Amino acid sequence: METKVEWPGDMPEEEFRRFASQASEWIADYFNKIEDLPVLSQVSPGWLKEQISPAAPDSGEDFAAILADMDKLILPASTHWNHPHFHGLFSTSTSGPGILAEMLAAALDMKAMLWRTSPASAELEDAVLGWLRDMTGLPDVFEGIIYDTASVSTMHAIAAARERARPDIRELGMSGRDDLPLLRVYCSEEAHSSVDKACIALGLGLRSLKKIECNDVFEMKADALAAAIEADLAEGIMPFCVVATIGTTSTTAVDPVEEIARICESYGLWLHVDAAYAGPAAILPELRPLFSGWEKADSIVMNPHKWLFTPFDLSAFYCRDMASLRRAFSLVPEYLRTADSATVKNGMDYGFQLGRRFRALKLWFVIRYFGREGIAARLRNHCRLARDFADWIRQSENFELMAPTPFALVCFRAVPKHLAETQDQSGLDEFNERLMNKINASGKAYLSHTKLKGRLALRFSVGSIRIMPRHIEEMKELLTGAVAEIGLSMQ
Repeated sequence: METKVEWPGDMPEEEFRRFASQASEWIADYFNKIEDLPVLSQVSPGWLKEQISPAAPDSGEDFAAILADMDKLILPASTHWNHPHFHGLFSTSTSGPGILAEMLAAALDMKAMLWRTSPASAELEDAVLGWLRDMTGLPDVFEGIIYDTASVSTMHAIAAARERARPDIRELGMSGRDDLPLLRVYCSEEAHSSVDKACIALGLGLRSLKKIECNDVFEMKADALAAAIEADLAEGIMPFCVVATIGTTSTTAVDPVEEIARICESYGLWLHVDAAYAGPAAILPELRPLFSGWEKADSIVMNPHKWLFTPFDLSAFYCRDMASLRRAFSLVPEYLRTADSATVKNGMDYGFQLGRRFRALKLWFVIRYFGREGIAARLRNHCRLARDFADWIRQSENFELMAPTPFALVCFRAVPKHLAETQDQSGLDEFNERLMNKINASGKAYLSHTKLKGRLALRFSVGSIRIMPRHIEEMKELLTGAVAEIGLSMQ
């Protein structure tokens, strides 16, 4: 008699409903208790790996035990980006509607390569990027596509620029040729490292990248850019792309995009604007002047996962010359050819990636839930809190500002009297590094640093959707106390 074998399947419906409810309760509890957790993980390298069995289980485990390990194993090894005292790097945070959208997107599990494999993803992406474009005041000549991060967006921008400048590279490549001049990309000294990496990944090489000098407030010098282009042309080098930044990583400085755009137009160069961090701030009418000239760019990137309360990852890339982007990447094997390709937009044609996640859903949920006014109110509060903190720094005898604060990032450093009077720069750097490490080790807050004109500066970023005015006051007290303690220890 044949033995009946039970056919294996997914988690039973009743069990899924029960544990889905428990998982949502866990998330709600996590946000409720997040301020009681250390901002930076307090475990040592290797701790989590030592807690996990080196071999996968032979038999399935009870899901209750798996969920329990979130508290036992995962939380202790987590740095909490959603913590209101996460002030390092760029303070970001997810939001409730975005989290719920991620759950639903995971259930649908779309692979948005062709329109027909994911009509909802393809068309919602166009629609919601149209919303964001209009909210930030960009003209409708810009068409959008979603990538994962700004690094990838910038790489695609440079690839499209290269395609427009030298369409023969797609077929002939760049190696082994004596008929191809050195191709030149320009950016400022303060531009994000993704520009360097893009030049490496695209085969241009770091020698193709020229970094332009900045002024005293860390903005690219437009006249220096024009001079560099002229010098390169005289040497037989082929300029083809400029990357300008609105909201640099170190200080959120704003390059003179209007002037840079005129230079690019006069030389026929592709202009890419990196507004990964600051882009959403263009929603605020009072900050729109900081974005003057970006509407003349060939491509723009902004990251809703940085300052638009959208779960990581989602990078919004806008381009006025999608044809060049498509020519750079479109490659359709026979098994992906469809009769409707001439009338629809297939996401796979506009980037290196074939399968793409249904990222548009979470941005759609976030914008619909908060609305333009709700988003603007939150961004405006962040800028107000950052200005309040900057004013406190400016008025304090123990600290000084290191850069302007156009958005919601404050660059500063401690200047204790015994070091300030001697003008001991190395001593000031050491003191501020100790200050940063002391605060970070406490678990009460997280600061990061940068170097400005060779001097160490601390970065205080405001961006959590959960931050309140009391958190700024707590940070002031924490800094004041830490400066006093370090000062005493050094006497």
